[in-house]
Amino acid sequence: MPFGEGILRKTASRPLIKSSRFVPPPVKSTADIGLTNLWIQDLALKILYFAGYKTGFTLAKDIALPFAGMMDGILESLKREKFVEVKSQVGIGDGAYQYAITGAGIARAREALERSQYAGPAPVSLAEYNDSIRKQSRGRPAIHPRMLKESLGDLVLSEQTLNRLGPAVNSGTSIFLYGPPGNGKTSIATAIGTMAFQEDMYIPYAIEIAGQVVRLYDSVNHVLADEEDDSQQSTSSLGTKIDRRWVKIKRPFVMVGGELTLAGLDLVFDDVNKYYEAPFQVKANGGVLLIDDFGRQLVRPRDLLNRWIVPLENRIDYLALHTGRKVEVPFDVMVVFSTNLPPKDLVDEAFLRRLRHKIEVEDPSPDSYRDIFKMEAGKNGISYDDRGLAYLLQEYYIKKNRKLRASHPRDLCDQILDIARYLDVKATMTKDMIDRAAGAYFVKI
Repeated sequence: MPFGEGILRKTASRPLIKSSRFVPPPVKSTADIGLTNLWIQDLALKILYFAGYKTGFTLAKDIALPFAGMMDGILESLKREKFVEVKSQVGIGDGAYQYAITGAGIARAREALERSQYAGPAPVSLAEYNDSIRKQSRGRPAIHPRMLKESLGDLVLSEQTLNRLGPAVNSGTSIFLYGPPGNGKTSIATAIGTMAFQEDMYIPYAIEIAGQVVRLYDSVNHVLADEEDDSQQSTSSLGTKIDRRWVKIKRPFVMVGGELTLAGLDLVFDDVNKYYEAPFQVKANGGVLLIDDFGRQLVRPRDLLNRWIVPLENRIDYLALHTGRKVEVPFDVMVVFSTNLPPKDLVDEAFLRRLRHKIEVEDPSPDSYRDIFKMEAGKNGISYDDRGLAYLLQEYYIKKNRKLRASHPRDLCDQILDIARYLDVKATMTKDMIDRAAGAYFVKI
């Protein structure tokens, strides 16, 4: 493999890792979910308050509980107490009745909304969530040299970097990537997540803690897994084969940057909606948490590392409700720190020792830069020319005392393509085209 860092190269096969056998068991009664009938009634009324009309089947789907044996009884109680009423029937069976909220139901829904505006799938208990994470533990990956090269086949990496990355990934703990910008640190971290943890897992939409709701599933940070097989699909009035309060996702890869704060690492209470949002590390449980641009957060790096000491060493984290109550959750996360700043400017040696693996991602050599440029040009249909590259290196790197970066070939090829389309000419590496591309890309400092 050519020496160098950072660009896309090819699609590689990935090592297979044994998947978890955890499957949420089906729900048969309220005793299975740890929520009272009154709590579920309030949730149903809040959903009807916002929606206006719902069939029994649709409402059961929204709450993620089976209609038969559970939601049918909840709706019957609400109807008997005149909180809902049947308006019409749009199909066959009791679940096809269309329900509307009454005036009394609106009053009770508003009372419930004063306490919490959460109106989604019923949450699972904290104990259920903690047990599921332990059963679906990502464990320690077993990556070997051949598997690593295949998994990182779409990146050009030096043997030295590969030999450091392999043990780091196998540790399953913490990795500290540092070096100049533009050499592929974020791409490496992303590849680590894809390579090491490939099997799917289940997480709940929300968690219930001491009567409070914590929303966990996040469509931004969680990617839905492929559709489950037919044996796990819902069967309308008969309920489901699994507990639909859980969603099947790919192992999480959560990336945070300069927006990270200490408050964002604890339960975040929404004063408007009156429920909690799970912190980043909980959303990343079972996968990878990348802290990009480490050192550029509004909080001191030392304070951030202090926050990670206990979770990294004990694999347990402690979160606080706004009432002051603390709860324990598993910390099953591989944490990757990525920074462009010199490590000595961030923290002292004692703190760096707590991070298991430190890997420098260096600038590419001239030969590596040429290999990268040649591949990027070929990928974009640009006629590669060694003389054109020599001119680029002499005029815009050596004379300008500019450092080589692995991202530059990709970006300069993009510039050449844009200019060629504008001039309606073939994309080539002539001196004129290189001057135009470099002039539009590099900033005079």
